[in-house]
This record gives sequence, structure tokens and C-alpha cells, in this order.
Amino acid sequence: MMNADEEVASFQRVFSTAVDHIHKSIIGQNDAIEYALIGLVAGGHVLLEGAPGLGKTRLVKTLSRVFNLQFSRIQFTPDLMPADILGTTMMSQNDRNERSFAFQPGPIFGNIVLADEVNRGTPKTQSALLEAMEEQGVTIQGRRYAMPAPFFIMATQNPIEMEGVYPLPEAQLDRFMFKIEVAAPAAAEMRSIIDVPVREAESKPLFKTEDLLALQRTLARVPTASHIKDYVVRLYRATHPDAIEAPSITKKYIRYGVSPRGAQALLLAARAWALISGRFNVSVQDIQRAALPVLRHRIIRNFEAEAAEVTTADVIAELVRSVPELPER
Repeated sequence: MMNADEEVASFQRVFSTAVDHIHKSIIGQNDAIEYALIGLVAGGHVLLEGAPGLGKTRLVKTLSRVFNLQFSRIQFTPDLMPADILGTTMMSQNDRNERSFAFQPGPIFGNIVLADEVNRGTPKTQSALLEAMEEQGVTIQGRRYAMPAPFFIMATQNPIEMEGVYPLPEAQLDRFMFKIEVAAPAAAEMRSIIDVPVREAESKPLFKTEDLLALQRTLARVPTASHIKDYVVRLYRATHPDAIEAPSITKKYIRYGVSPRGAQALLLAARAWALISGRFNVSVQDIQRAALPVLRHRIIRNFEAEAAEVTTADVIAELVRSVPELPER
């Protein structure tokens, strides 16, 4: 049984080794790599948004190889149906010509599921992911089927301004722990990409699945002081325009604030940052570091914000700056 210091050191070693390994396949995209790995360790789901060709699919496939996880891919198209994702009950026949109905699982049953270009699926098809993302299982014809453990969905989407896409509903967005905006490579990174073709990482797993489960257990044991929890609550309340303590920017530009699930995700991500930083306790800075990717897709702006071109990132930056770390006396 390792003590706290040994657990932190082990977490840091595995995390940094995994990040370095992924960088063998992907040049740049530091934030996307780190948050994808945190999402996997924290048991959350991640939404990657960016133009085609930025390495989003490669990232998910490499991540599955690192921990020897079963990889499954769902290519969303307008004609994709829920049964194509979840599976269906079909009639089968054995060698004795006896017929019976058996459930044929769909591609959702994997450890790491890539929902590729999820916003190209219709709202009906997108909703097929909701139960699996929240409850780690699906119900088909009255029978429940559990997802394998670990279970992690990473969805990719093209920017909403591009043609042929359907915006994800708020209920589904809220089930993603992070939303990561994948930017185009910088000039130096682009030079490396065109000079040296990026190859897939070697197929040999770097860690066992049990190593990932051990990281998850360590993350769950990270203690959180009461004043840190209080800070998360203040930050959560500050996103709601009807709250008495909401700042002026929230009252002016926000229509709906963060859900309780968002506050939980914020604290979970902060625990991961604490371990990555070599600590077995959460700080205010860990909360602030996780605020943007955790909250950006959970805050709904009003028309005035859109007209003034005030983004959710602008609002979150102001909240992190203005919400007091300790309660005012």
C-alpha cells in the first residue's frame, strides 16, 4: 500500500510518460492532449472542436493504445440511426436450426469510443449517447446493458459555422467534462509537420488497463478542503444571472449559468491538476486552471452578449478574476 507521496509520484510518472508518448504521434496540441488524458483518468467525457485535419482522431486512437484499451469508432452522418450506435436484438440460428433472439452490441460498447464529427448526426441520433454518458449503460427494449469499464467517450465536431452540421443540445453538452477548442498549428509546429511526416505511435501498449484504474482510484482519494469547496460554490453561483452575488458581467450577458454537474466536473478536474503538480490537495489555482475548459460549454450567452461579441471565455476570465478566493466578511 503506497502512501500519499508515493501515489502522487506514481500519478505524475504515468501521466507525463503518457503525454510524451502521445507527442510522438501528434505535434503540438498540448492542451488537447493533457485535457483528453485528464478526462480519461477522471472518468469524464471530452468534446474536441476544430476544423478537419488537426489530429483529433489520431489523438483518440493513440490514447487507446497507451493504456491497451478497446477502441471503437462511430462515424456520425445524417443518416446514422440510434440502433447503429447502441445495437439491436436480432434473430439467430444455431447448428440445430433452433432460433432465438440475441442482442448484438453496437460500437458504443468500447473502452474508448470516438464519436467522430458528432454534430453531423441528427438530434435523434445524438441523443442515443445521453444515457451511456451519464449512467454508464444503455436500456434497449426494457433491458439494461452496462458499459465496459473504463468507459470514455471523446467526441469531435467541426465548428458550427461549417455547413451540414447540427448544434449539440445543452443536455448533451453538459455531459462532457471538457470542451477543448483545437487550434490550427503555429508556424513552427506546422514546419515540423510538413518536414517530418507524423506517424502513428507504436502499437505496443505503454501501460496496462489496471494502471489507468489505479490512477482513477488515486484521483478519487484526493482530499478537498472546505474553503476550496466553498470557492467552487461561489464560482458556480457567479454564473447565474438571478443569483444575488452574480457580478455585473453575468447579469448583463448570461442567460443560463452552469449546472451542478459542471461544479462537480470543476472539482474533479482540479484534483487531477493537483496530482499533476505534485500535490495531494486541491488549491484555488487548480480550480482556476480548469475553469475555462470545464465551464465554456455550460454557460449560455444572451443576445446582448452575441451582439457585443462577448464570448464565454471573456465571462469566465472575468469571473476567475473577480470571485473572491475567501468569503467576504
